[in-house]
Amino acid sequence: MSEERREQVRSLARGLAVIRSFDADRPQQTLADVARSTGLTRAAARRFLLTLVDEGYVRTDGRLFTLTPRVLELGWSYLSAMGLPEVAAPHLERLVAAVRDSASVSVLDGDPASGYDVVYVARVPTSRIMTVTITIGTRFPAYVTSMGRVLLAALPQPALDRYLDGLRPEALTEHTVAGPGALRAELDRVRAEGYCVVDQELEAGLRSIAVPVHDRTGRVAAAVNVSTHASRRDTATLRSEVLPELRACVAAIELDLRAAG
Repeated sequence: MSEERREQVRSLARGLAVIRSFDADRPQQTLADVARSTGLTRAAARRFLLTLVDEGYVRTDGRLFTLTPRVLELGWSYLSAMGLPEVAAPHLERLVAAVRDSASVSVLDGDPASGYDVVYVARVPTSRIMTVTITIGTRFPAYVTSMGRVLLAALPQPALDRYLDGLRPEALTEHTVAGPGALRAELDRVRAEGYCVVDQELEAGLRSIAVPVHDRTGRVAAAVNVSTHASRRDTATLRSEVLPELRACVAAIELDLRAAG
């Protein structure tokens, strides 16, 4: 093997080592943390991290680096580190059996400048209630979904402010809360109450309710929702009948995540 080829292979190995350095115990790392955990120099670690940021596999707030769901494209490394879909699956099954509606888990992907999406990482469907088919990896704009609003409400305030200041939301239905000011007020309410109901804002006839999932450090890592057709449940029934079951499901997921860690 030529010296150039050997260097290319070493570069690939080092880049993969940077990705593997993120796990359940280290979901967020500084440049110094990555250099220490991989054995790379700070200069090399910075070069690989910035390359991964440019390619969309890592995001940063300028100090901390985290993996993005795009790492799913590299053999599901992101989900393997997180362990969330496997942990959540049996609890979602029980939740769906109890409420007789579809349930999903999603994570947040994006940044304040380009915007945020929710990415589905686990799902137990019942009947199809949307015009689009939802599968693992499906994305929706975060601002218009119950899981997205739960996750947005948990962002650090500077990042959330930058996102909302630059947001030009599209009204997807006549019910969509599309103004940045109204959306900010809604996120404040979600943060205070610990759950979110979205009523036909993503698609006419679709209602959903979501709550956050916290990791072992207390950070909001994901969200779980139950979605239903508007003809089946009104928003009051979602709160009274579904929310207690949803919160019990998430409490069980969080307990298993702590045990798995």
